[in-house]
Amino acid sequence: MYSDKKVLLIAGGGTLGTYVSEELLRLGAYVEVICPEEKISNHERLVFHQSMATEELLKDLFSKTHYNGIVNFIHYKNADDYKKIHPLLIQNTDHLVFLSSYRVYADEQHPITETAPRLFDVVTDQDFLTREDYAVSKSKCEDYLTQEHAGEPWTIVRPVISFSMKRLDLLLYSGQDVLKYAQNNQEMLLPSLVKDYKAGIDWAGNSGKLIASLLFKPDAIGEAFTVYSGHGLTWGEVAETYTKLTGVKIRWCSEEEYVSHTPGIAKKPWMWKYDRRFNREIDCSKILGVTKLSANDFTSIEEGIKRELERIKAAE
Repeated sequence: MYSDKKVLLIAGGGTLGTYVSEELLRLGAYVEVICPEEKISNHERLVFHQSMATEELLKDLFSKTHYNGIVNFIHYKNADDYKKIHPLLIQNTDHLVFLSSYRVYADEQHPITETAPRLFDVVTDQDFLTREDYAVSKSKCEDYLTQEHAGEPWTIVRPVISFSMKRLDLLLYSGQDVLKYAQNNQEMLLPSLVKDYKAGIDWAGNSGKLIASLLFKPDAIGEAFTVYSGHGLTWGEVAETYTKLTGVKIRWCSEEEYVSHTPGIAKKPWMWKYDRRFNREIDCSKILGVTKLSANDFTSIEEGIKRELERIKAAE
């Protein structure tokens, strides 16, 4: 399907990039990955460039190869930094995918569609608008593409939280916190507020498959897509799955108790206030329609966690 297509993944050595790469290889593409980590290719059509994605490196690669597709995983805290590099990228590919985030969405429409209000457009909290450097900067980059570069071959993707062996996410818990709590027989606190809210989370393998499947689709050009497989689980159901597979104990509590016992909220207040405490019910019909994927093409949350736990065990 992607035979002879050449795809460059910029900063693609992380979890999401790894799964995008795997799916592209499965589809027959040639994949090159720029990442600072030292990685060894296990596939004849996969090449790693151990480096930061500097302008000099990009120009050198573009002088040697025409990439049919580029997926840019870099998070630009300052949107002006993206604006500087965009012309170089778009001029050297047939299809550029820009990584935004589902965190751009406000909590005003349920289910969320790609045209749902964004925080950047509706929030009046000046502290958030001036200091938050994730959802705000993503939105500014999106506006740069849609307002100043309409008609160019780009696609915006907005992945939900994508868990893996490196990030066994559960609300604000991340990394391998779940395993540490389970091993130490400690309770994980979760606020009852979100127990029945739809969880904005998916297995990274599903997210990678969706992003890879958007490449080279004419109907994806100039569009934004929420990257989500549509499993529809609530945070309560996700928590139950972690308990089933790891034995971790969950205690549901008040929002006040949760906030007071979660140091991460003080460090990243916006992630809680403007994302995790929102009901992330998502309509994924747009991305499924363009990719032609269905529920049968995805892995369940339970199976995804199982696979990542097996990878953790194998790496020990």
